[in-house]
Amino acid sequence: MSAPDLVSRHVHPHAHAEPAGRVSLDYEARFLRRKVLTLEDGRRLLVDLPHTTSLDHGSVLVAESGEEIAVDAAPEPLLAVTGNLTRLAWHIGNRHTPCQIEEDRLLIRRDHVMSDMLARIGAEVTEIVAPFTPEGGAYGHGRTHGHDHSHAQGPDGHSHSHAHEH
Repeated sequence: MSAPDLVSRHVHPHAHAEPAGRVSLDYEARFLRRKVLTLEDGRRLLVDLPHTTSLDHGSVLVAESGEEIAVDAAPEPLLAVTGNLTRLAWHIGNRHTPCQIEEDRLLIRRDHVMSDMLARIGAEVTEIVAPFTPEGGAYGHGRTHGHDHSHAQGPDGHSHSHAHEH
């Protein structure tokens, strides 16, 4: 395969000018370190970041040429959850499930186990396809992952690092 058209080793949280290109990535694909991406105009971009990074909708990959490539959240299969949002958000968060919080609904990635559980506690759950931009977590921007007991333990024998940023 031929060499990529562009190389990016840096990310900015937002564009400084009109982007020179765009790439649309789903939630999982926006978590990367090194990968070749195909832009909407067909050009290929090698992303080679110093560490694994969670790109947000609106982030910009800065090419070595100085061109800015906008990152868009691609539509993907989701569940729109409505009902008692406070209670439902607690149950979703208790399962460490990424969640996009909107005024009148919660969005989570499609999962039949979560769908069944939420319906059992009174939620109305609807399958949709939409961009997914979940909350980043209380410990900073980016993704959080919960209950990874492989972390070093504290003096009491328990891990106290239930969420971390990538």
